[in-house]
Amino acid sequence: MKIISLVIIILIVCSVIPLAQEIDIYKRPVQVERSHNFDVQHYRLTLTFDLDRKEFWGENKVTLNSLSDEFMECVLDAKELVVTEVLDHLNVPLKFNQSDHELIVYFSRAHSYKEEVIFTIKYHAKDPKYGFFFSDETPRNPKMISTDSFPNEARHWFPCYDYPHDKVTMELIATVQKPNKVLSNGRLVSIKENKDDNSVTYHWHQDKPHSTYLSMVAIAPFVVIEDSLGSLPINYWVYEKDVKNARRIFKKTPYMIDFFNKLYGYEYPWAKYDQVETPTQGGGAEATSATILGQNVIYDEKADKDFSWETTIAHEIAHQWWGDLITLRTWSETWLNESFGTYSDYLYTRFDKGEEEGAFALLGKKNSYLREAHERYIRPIVFNRYENPAQNFDRHTYPKGACVLHMLRFVLRDKPFFRTIRHFLHKHEFQPVDTHDMMVAVKESTGQNMDWFFEQFIYKPGHPEFEISYQWNENTKRVLLQVAQVQDFSLGIPVYKIPVIIGITTSKGKESKKVWIKQKEEMFEFEVNEKPLMVRFDEGNYLLKEWTFDKKMDELLYQLKNDDLIGKMWAASELVKFKRDTLVAEELRERIQNDSFWAVRRSALEALSEFEVDANIELLKKVCQEKNSKVRTTALQILGDTKDSKYVSFFKERFNKENSYVAQAEALRSLGKCGDRSQISFLKKAAEMESPRDVLKRAADWALKELMKDS
Repeated sequence: MKIISLVIIILIVCSVIPLAQEIDIYKRPVQVERSHNFDVQHYRLTLTFDLDRKEFWGENKVTLNSLSDEFMECVLDAKELVVTEVLDHLNVPLKFNQSDHELIVYFSRAHSYKEEVIFTIKYHAKDPKYGFFFSDETPRNPKMISTDSFPNEARHWFPCYDYPHDKVTMELIATVQKPNKVLSNGRLVSIKENKDDNSVTYHWHQDKPHSTYLSMVAIAPFVVIEDSLGSLPINYWVYEKDVKNARRIFKKTPYMIDFFNKLYGYEYPWAKYDQVETPTQGGGAEATSATILGQNVIYDEKADKDFSWETTIAHEIAHQWWGDLITLRTWSETWLNESFGTYSDYLYTRFDKGEEEGAFALLGKKNSYLREAHERYIRPIVFNRYENPAQNFDRHTYPKGACVLHMLRFVLRDKPFFRTIRHFLHKHEFQPVDTHDMMVAVKESTGQNMDWFFEQFIYKPGHPEFEISYQWNENTKRVLLQVAQVQDFSLGIPVYKIPVIIGITTSKGKESKKVWIKQKEEMFEFEVNEKPLMVRFDEGNYLLKEWTFDKKMDELLYQLKNDDLIGKMWAASELVKFKRDTLVAEELRERIQNDSFWAVRRSALEALSEFEVDANIELLKKVCQEKNSKVRTTALQILGDTKDSKYVSFFKERFNKENSYVAQAEALRSLGKCGDRSQISFLKKAAEMESPRDVLKRAADWALKELMKDS
């Protein structure tokens, strides 16, 4: 069986492969910014609930300003809601008309430009299918309510103007039966107990403007774990049975907020920060002053090494600035939320885990985008063709945009880059923004016109693809480096202008030269006193790129041992070309056992698996017990791919001794590959074991199917 591993992923990065447009995204309709003739100032929601019947009743008191000289009617978004009455500020009924997607309110007179208008909408709903969720009690969660208003689903639980460029303040007054608690946006004004019916009323006030898709409510018999960062309240709303694990999982939250406060030069902008677990969220969804997380965020300590949500937690915290404080003006501008959120979680990883973990995380983001570019489509990051906003929340928006920000930081340098984003946040706080605002912020902060950069990487599709080669001239003592851009220009991909660092290492040390690539084909010359041991293109790994760079075996072996993390991993994948050479196998074995970083050990292991596996069985068994669970998992996979039943007892031993769920799962799959049906009982017992995301059950079930294939 071919190993699906980082070797393959790295080869995708390193090899220039024609881009395939499996989806014609240009057939999608063009979207433009929505027009509106009013500016909502405030929503005051009053809600009551019946969790048993899955119903709720609401009132929304709307305060808005007219943007028209003769404002006669107001069109609001409303889905799955039944409006029963609309009253003006004097409680006089107003005429209204409701369709399946909107509510039109007719005023008794025309209102002038900037005039304040107040009216109240009364409505009810039963078990909406989108945006607002009643969840039944299960062994995993209590009976509860949760919302996910992203991207335009707030309209499923209150009538509103549901578009991100209109920012509002809000209040939510919610009455529920004890022992339920209510979480919402902003500051908790009061909790009032109603002794006559054993209910309790929570009053929340979001007193700084935000967009409707950032509104939320969660209702359950939560335990609230209190934390803080100075005077900032930080709370974790979890199910009672999850309290112990939640304390461990969320403990870095104040530390993360403090990191972003300093990084952005803008103190956390909201009244508090909450995180809440729900059964209806797959990953994380930001809301102003609160994050909604899937309940899989809570797991036992054993799962930390394999299922950590730390990056997700950091990403969602970053949204309190990038998405909540400043918000994309239209859904074409998704990168201003998500690229910054994704780049922020990389910056946190680098800060907390170190340079190599950060570099590996950024490589993962590059590869994630490249897979989408090859398997689905390429598009500009700012893109106005979509049928629904969610289509723009893809790998171009998240990882590609993060990598583009990394390149912008490289071009501007650190201090000007971070000065720019700090200026941008302060200038546009509590406002909708677009890419032009960011381009202006660069000019205002640095004096540099970077429009060319945004035109290439934000407004055009694709990425550079390089063919690189070099020659060493002994007579002239020069390195001649040839760089060709070979991307498919017919797809609208430009010829890129971008700086790159060339690193040249000799026995006397390393010199780094920055050059600018501007043409399809370039030739660069460097004076070097002796033949290089290694020539490195894009030292520092700043560029989002694909490339081919044919090198001789001696240079690759040197690179495998002496380069940075990314260069070592690349060299390991390239050395597969020389798999008949015993020296290559020897050096790969050395890296597997002695490299300081786990991803290099794993890459070397994956490369060695392309050689003769039988010659490396003892090493594989040894690596199955090494300190990093990801490397152990890969070794178990490679050993399992031999399909040799003599390793059955070894896989069972590893399963029983492993402290990693994922490595245990790989041991089970390897048992299935061995074809020994005497292990059916063992696998059935394993399938009954609890594990995060049912990883053990799924692996055991897969192994059982493998064993039964020939029956």
